[in-house]
This record gives sequence, C-alpha cells and structure tokens, in this order.
Amino acid sequence: MSIGNLIKTIQDIMRKDVGVDGDAQRISQIVWLLFLKIFDDKEQEWQLTVPDYKSPLPNRFRWSNWAKNSEGETGEDLIVFVNNELFPALKQLATKAGVSNYGRVVGAVFEDAYNYMKSGHLLRQVINTIEKDVDFNSSSDRHLFNDIYEKILADLQSAGNAGEYYTPRAVTQFMVDIIDPQLGEKILDPACGTGGFLTCAIEHLEQQVRTSLDKETLQASINGVEKKPMPHMLAMTNMMLHGIDVPTNIRHDNTLSRQLQSYTPKERVDIVITNPPFGGMEEDGIESNFLKKYQTRETADLFMALIMHLLKFDTGRAAVVLPDGFLFGEGVKTTLKRELLEEFNLHTIVRLPKGVFSPYTSINTNILFFEKGGPTKDVWFFEHPYPEGYKSYSRRNPLTIQEFDLEKAWWGGVARKGRKTTEHAWKLSAQELVARNYNLDCKNPHEIEVNHRDPDELMQEYLEITRQLETAQNALKAELMAALGGAQ
Repeated sequence: MSIGNLIKTIQDIMRKDVGVDGDAQRISQIVWLLFLKIFDDKEQEWQLTVPDYKSPLPNRFRWSNWAKNSEGETGEDLIVFVNNELFPALKQLATKAGVSNYGRVVGAVFEDAYNYMKSGHLLRQVINTIEKDVDFNSSSDRHLFNDIYEKILADLQSAGNAGEYYTPRAVTQFMVDIIDPQLGEKILDPACGTGGFLTCAIEHLEQQVRTSLDKETLQASINGVEKKPMPHMLAMTNMMLHGIDVPTNIRHDNTLSRQLQSYTPKERVDIVITNPPFGGMEEDGIESNFLKKYQTRETADLFMALIMHLLKFDTGRAAVVLPDGFLFGEGVKTTLKRELLEEFNLHTIVRLPKGVFSPYTSINTNILFFEKGGPTKDVWFFEHPYPEGYKSYSRRNPLTIQEFDLEKAWWGGVARKGRKTTEHAWKLSAQELVARNYNLDCKNPHEIEVNHRDPDELMQEYLEITRQLETAQNALKAELMAALGGAQ
C-alpha cells in the first residue's frame, strides 16, 4: 500500500469515530500509534545489538504484546486498556525515578499525548492497518517515514498550522550542505519542528562515521527543542529512524522560556541551523527572559537574539530562515542587525522567491548565513531564480535541491573564495548598509528593467493594431462573399 493510501485508509476509519474531531486530532492519533509501532520494531533490533538491553516497558504495554495480534483486544476492553492502563504507564516514564534513557524517550513523547478514539472496534482496525502495512525493520519502510510525515504535514494544512514547523526538504538540504557540519561539532535547532534540519545534518555526518565511537559522537552532537507536542513526537520518531536510538537531546520545551543570561559557556554551540516561527507573538512575560534591548513579543526576533547569544565565539556559525520583514524592519530588528554587522560576519543572504513555502505561506523568505566574530566587511546577496518557465512554486512543482547547484557553484567553497558579481549575485559593504539604517532588503541591481512605455503611445499602437485587424477581417469577408457568389 502506498503512503498516501495508508494514511487515507487510517483517516477514513477514524472519521467514523465520534471522539476524533478534525484533522489535527486524527493526525495526532496516527502519530502516537506509529511511534509505538516504530519503538517496538526498534526494540527488536536493540535486543540483538545493545548488550543487556532491557525494555523500559512492562511486557503488557509493548506493542507486540497488545497490538500485534489482529484478533487481540477490541471494543470496550481495548479502549479501557489504552485509556486507563497504557497511557498512564507511558506518561509516568517522563518523571519516574530509575527509568532508562529509552524510557525517558517514551515518557517525553507521551507526556502531552491523548487517545481521542472512543470506539475500540475502529481503533483495532487502525492498529491492524498499521501492523499489516508498515515494517520499520525494513530499510525501505524506514525511509518511507519521511514520506509519511510529509503526507501528514500536507493533511495538516487544512488544520491550519502545518507551516509552523514545515521547511521544504530542498531548503534544509541546501543549508546543511553549505554549513558543512563536522563530526564532533555541537548542532542545535532551537525550533526543530519534525526534525527536518537535524535529519539532514545526521545524513551529512554519517558519511564521516568510521567507528562505534564516531557514532556515539554523532548521537551526542544532535540537539533540538520543540514546544508543540505533535511535531515533537514526530521529531523523536524521526531521530530514531535516522539512527539516534535515544534522542533525549530532542527536548519538549519552549527554548525562549529560559533566561538568556543563564546559559553557561559550556552550553554554547558550534552550529545553529533553523527556521524559527515568524509572524507570531509569544505569550506575555516571555520577553522578560531577554535583555531590555531585545524585548519584543515577536517570535522570530527573540529567536535571533537567542541564536546570536548561543553561538561559540570565533567558531560558531549559523544558517537561519527569516522573512523579508526582518530585513527591512526597525526597532528590535535594527538592534539585532546592527549587532550582526558589528559582532558577526554576516557574509551571505540568499533571497528566496515567492512560493518556496507554498502552500503553507506566501511570505517572502531569506536564508541568512553568519559566523560569530566580526565585524562584517561585505554582505553578499544571491537572488535565487525560478527555473525556466516557472512563475511560482507549488506542491506539484516544488523547489528542488538541484536548483541550488547555482548557489553552490558560485559559493566559493568553505573559504568563499573567488565570488563574482553576476545577474543573481551582488554585494554591499557594511558601511553602505549602516548608511541605509541597517535595511538589508536590498534589491538586485542587475534585474533587467522592463520598459512599460508611455500609456498614450501604447493606446495609439493598440488602436492601429485594431484598425489593421478590422481591415483584414473586412477583406477576408469580401473574399468569402465573392467566392460564395462565384459558386452560385
């Protein structure tokens, strides 16, 4: 069964259940069920590969003992078991003393999860569908998880909030390729959503893994925080399917809820790569965790202040997706941009065209690449063009990673050597940007200017074309009348 059909089949079953109200609840239900199935498949693997592995779950609560048998518990008995036994047992793993890291992972996932289904017969049908059609011990099915959550995100669009944690795969891949993380570097996504940036980073780092110690180093270097329960659950699952067996570094929390000044030097990171939420407002009081000069309730600005604070001195580097509004905005944004130029090397801004995040948002976005340890001398801008024949992107015609070959060929490697001004690339000095009052919304000076000409001249041309057309029509009509008259 295809991924699309699998999710559709499950959702069609859930639509019959009176307890599940809307897409968001249906998808949340699918996610916790998939997590338990995946955790069970992973446990079978760990029992063979991890010395003295012991499941944190009592036998009664392991998927293979209550869900795997298609003729197992159903109806009221299943609902009572899930609500009164399974969920309480899994939730307490988050805080119970003496629980292994494997158990902490399960507890973190179920801390804010709920069973919305009221019909045990329908729940049994969903479980049987998942059990029959998904095997995450199969490498092909494991790779399908990306497709599963892409489908889930697509369905979430109708629930109205998928854009809060969705970044197109081509964008995440490009950003990771350019940042080029190295084994041993500490990587953070402070608003990690479903883990797209982190999975790309893992795939990049896996090419450097040679020994079991390297693998441990990789696992310890991946860090993420997500405040919403459902994307956090997806991120945890995604990490496990990408070889991070115990993703305890993927925390369920609001990164902004901690005082900025409380971070110690040991907590600074080598790399931040993220697409922080923008356009939203934080709850009252969150801004008090930040210095007065950064205080705002606008989420993206607070994340930028945090990112700039967390990067290691001289070695820290970041790639951050931000809207046009940050580039030309004032107030706290001006403060942040001034510090970016004075204390960081803001070396490149890639300007993305409209539609990159379609259909989730039409807001114009940019990728800012910067390093701690300034000041900035020049900022290079690169305007990403549409492929030939495109006027926008869409779900049917999305941005592809191959399109970024243009940027990569121009980039100049790690040292960014040999960059040249082109029809897509230009640079401005820091002094020029200061003179613009830190307005970074710089238009491409190489755009071909379209001459729309004088309206009166265009009207005269239009009238002349209309007259010529009318003359041609009259001549054709006369020829046809003559021909018809001759035939008589």
